[in-house]
Amino acid sequence: MPIVDVSPGVSLACETFGDPCDAPVLLVMGFGAQMIAWHEDLCRALAERGRYVIRYDNRDCGLSTTFDDHPVDMGRFIAAVSSGDLRSALAMVPYTLQDMADDGLGLLTALGIERAHVVGSSMGGMIAQTMAISHPERVLTLTSMMSSTGESAYGQSSPEAQAVLFNPKPADREGYIAAADRELLWASKRYGNTAVLRELAARSYDRAYYPAGVGRQLAAMILSGSRADALQELRVPTLVVHGLDDTLIDPSGGQRTADLVPGAKLLLIPDMGHDRPRELWPEIIDALEAHTS
Repeated sequence: MPIVDVSPGVSLACETFGDPCDAPVLLVMGFGAQMIAWHEDLCRALAERGRYVIRYDNRDCGLSTTFDDHPVDMGRFIAAVSSGDLRSALAMVPYTLQDMADDGLGLLTALGIERAHVVGSSMGGMIAQTMAISHPERVLTLTSMMSSTGESAYGQSSPEAQAVLFNPKPADREGYIAAADRELLWASKRYGNTAVLRELAARSYDRAYYPAGVGRQLAAMILSGSRADALQELRVPTLVVHGLDDTLIDPSGGQRTADLVPGAKLLLIPDMGHDRPRELWPEIIDALEAHTS
């Protein structure tokens, strides 16, 4: 699996599927999740539709560069944000969503790709939006999946989902895998499957167990603020995909994104939560194929 230098001090692990001569599709993963959360079968299926698919680990996750020299005291950080002391909060955090967006664009550059279709999921959707806002000339199309705009009034988690998200998982392998069952709370009510959740948890733990990066990624999200004004000015063709069962990022986040971006298309998928059940892959892949044509 290639490890690619994308900027001084930052390298990203990545994997590609399909023919490099086909239209490139960059898949951006979400908060604390490794690139393998974009299932390889899904990537291959999209590649079979004539797309050159690229998935990668964000910084501070998986096999990409980690920031061990910059620990974040989340208690102090939350206190600073809550009190409105953003200067102190910014000083605690080694990077922002813009830096993470620049990572993805740097990966494209390193791969010799000038422009790509960018598909982001959850926090990855926020990163993808940031790519399109800051460098629209590099983004052929944007797909924002199960994500939001950074506005506090939209896309909020249910109290139960938020509690699961912020409850640390056990450090031992068996406990970590068992804790994946909690994620059924925001998964598809119809297709949610603990065996699937546990399989991904086991693969993630064995590949690169690294909980330390979660706090820094969370801080980057919190400090990113609202993208509402910038999204209203965006002229990149945009598809917004959201599951109606999503309790981690409420569907209002997707609806708001589509309302803000001029000409955006909105696909609300019944029986999809904050997940991509295999049973819904045909609908998702059809939508991506049509949008990236």
